[in-house]
Amino acid sequence: MTARGPGGVAALDGRVVVVTGASAGIGAAAAQALAAAGARVAVVGRTPAKTEAVAARCGAAPFVCDFARLDSVRDLAAALVADYGRVDVLANNAGLYARRRELTVDGHELTFQVNHLAPFLLTNLLADHLADGARVITTSSRAHLAGRVDRADLESSRRYVAFRAYATTKLENLLFSSELARRLDARGVSAAAFHPGSVRSDFARRGGAVALVHRTPLGRVVLHSPESGADTLCWLATAPPDSSWHSGGYYARRRPARALEVVGDRGLAGWLWARSAELVGCG
Repeated sequence: MTARGPGGVAALDGRVVVVTGASAGIGAAAAQALAAAGARVAVVGRTPAKTEAVAARCGAAPFVCDFARLDSVRDLAAALVADYGRVDVLANNAGLYARRRELTVDGHELTFQVNHLAPFLLTNLLADHLADGARVITTSSRAHLAGRVDRADLESSRRYVAFRAYATTKLENLLFSSELARRLDARGVSAAAFHPGSVRSDFARRGGAVALVHRTPLGRVVLHSPESGADTLCWLATAPPDSSWHSGGYYARRRPARALEVVGDRGLAGWLWARSAELVGCG
């Protein structure tokens, strides 16, 4: 991956790249940049019309998936395997911010399922199909600094505070990524997470103060463009690990970013992996 593609992204030469949350925002920008660099991109989104529109702009295939339904995630994994057989880059980018506590049809708290359980399940379902040298990239956030994993109440059943629930899932993304890096290292598969910055997008579509910021003139000034937010994702998808970045790391603006000390707690990461596997029936 040394040749350069459009926008300074290293050429991908037909490699299979799966980008979730790609119907808008960071995911759409990343899908377009990676497709322009020569990747065969699977554009995954929740809304059919938006997903198909992005895929058309990329010359790519659309895949509709609702992460609030685990059966939809299983169907997505099966379709990806049937269509491509292998995955070179899996970008776990889909996510949401939910103002109120809601349960999915699977019985899980919505934010926890969409932001953590669903990408955990998808990654595990695709694990045997990750190519040699593949990388798994997960969109986390600096918000994880306000997160806390409560082993006795993973799904915020006692008290739901929207930002705390969101922040905790972003912390779980980091724990997942670090544990994944350890588990797949022997296979030559790398994993990393990144903070995209505060980006203009529709991820806060369910309302609340975060959504209000996105919709105001102030938001248009202080928030980054989706292309800027996608830059580190594209860098992790194309730059060689070890020489440019390290598997298990957390990055922002193409540099190592500050993470909570607990992210290095292997016991907690291992426990979260095992408990997540129980909840989704895999791993």
